[in-house]
Amino acid sequence: MEDRKVLVMNPASSKEVTRAYFDSLLVEERLMDSGVPVTDFELYGRKFKTPIMTAALSHIGTFNPDMPSGMIQYAQGAGMAGAVHWIGMGSDEEFESVAATGVPTIRIIKPYADEEKIYEQIRCAEKNGALAVGMDIDHMFDLKGEQDVCMGELMGIKSSVDLKRYVDCTELPFIIKGVLSVHDAIKCAEIGVRGIVVSHHGGRLNYAVPPLYVLPDIVKAVGDKMPIFVDCGISSGMDAYKALALGATAVSVGLHLIPRIRQGGALGVAERIQEMTEEMKGIMAYTGVKSLKEFDESVIHRL
Repeated sequence: MEDRKVLVMNPASSKEVTRAYFDSLLVEERLMDSGVPVTDFELYGRKFKTPIMTAALSHIGTFNPDMPSGMIQYAQGAGMAGAVHWIGMGSDEEFESVAATGVPTIRIIKPYADEEKIYEQIRCAEKNGALAVGMDIDHMFDLKGEQDVCMGELMGIKSSVDLKRYVDCTELPFIIKGVLSVHDAIKCAEIGVRGIVVSHHGGRLNYAVPPLYVLPDIVKAVGDKMPIFVDCGISSGMDAYKALALGATAVSVGLHLIPRIRQGGALGVAERIQEMTEEMKGIMAYTGVKSLKEFDESVIHRL
């Protein structure tokens, strides 16, 4: 009888799988007739200097007691860099303080079991001039398949019908964060969502596919209907370039910026976003991409 080797694996960290996938993607040079690129970006009627945005982080000061003003500095840094800012779970008071910086901000709300809390936070986003509002659907469940509890708050399991109610209750663009399949992307399009974030939330589920792996199929399915954003693992201009080349409208950077807040506050955040934008711009020049509308998926090759 033929001997067979059995491969035994520990549960694969989705963060590690995502990083490995990023690094497996190679870029070909296209220098003939190239030019100096422009990275200007427009979203929901507002103009920005870069498609590299912050991510919807939450509780920076809670998890990093040495940075009590971290949420404000995070927003200010995005504003200094001319980037879109996102904010995650938090109180209305915290959102109001971020909105008071004047930085265009997208508020992502948790799928609370308390329906009234969801509507209150949507109203707060409207009142304080949010650029858009949305919901983080990958916190509906814990890893035992039950309703999640996040920071002591019970989450609810939201159906497409529930989500459509939130979409319809506001004139702000409504975004769904935590889309990692064509299946969910199509359902988002059907209920009138005006943006999705392709994300596995930093690896909540082991063996989750990398966002860039499913991104091209999602773009083909719904890319003509809404902006498609990507987060998870973006830490360089090259990472951002690869996501945009595969069809993303823009990308978000989160945990990578935490040390920058600690070391340099808002200026540290702004400088890193600007550095990443310059890195991306250099790669655009080397691949014949003169503007964000000229990205071409065929420049990407898998190792």
